[in-house]
Amino acid sequence: MTVRAVATLGAPVLREEAAPVGEIDDEVHRLVEDLFDTMYAARGVGLAAPQVGVSRRVLVVDVSSEEEGGEAHALINPEVTAASRRTVKEVEGCLSIPGIEDTVARPLRVAVTGRAPSGEPVRIEAEGLLARALQHEIDHLDGILFIDHLSAFKRGLLLKKWRRKQAEDAEP
Repeated sequence: MTVRAVATLGAPVLREEAAPVGEIDDEVHRLVEDLFDTMYAARGVGLAAPQVGVSRRVLVVDVSSEEEGGEAHALINPEVTAASRRTVKEVEGCLSIPGIEDTVARPLRVAVTGRAPSGEPVRIEAEGLLARALQHEIDHLDGILFIDHLSAFKRGLLLKKWRRKQAEDAEP
């Protein structure tokens, strides 16, 4: 169990489509543990393998700190199999773009299928924050960042803010 460095905006792995997981072996189990450790250390509600530099279709989410009754999920090769037509706009941020947030419209409810670390098939019917977190992390597996859901103008403003913040953080 290890807290790994989180890849930030500009890292090529964040823009790649992650490779499907074949055999769920000890390496995948360690990756899941490390994803949970890293997510909790960063106080996030979700994390995908590409965010720690691993281009594999693995993610974790845990919205229990934000939603009563929430629970932790680890999914291997997840995919959204159904989504409501109704969308909701909420503010999103990302551990890979710290300090940047904006409002993103996403389906209110989704059904997600995948495999648990045990290899068992999993189907999650989610709404609210869990649905949003699952969609956000699955986007990471497809090389998509939350800022890609914004208009070109808003994305440009946020990227400018991001670059300015990076320059300020780099100053001694």
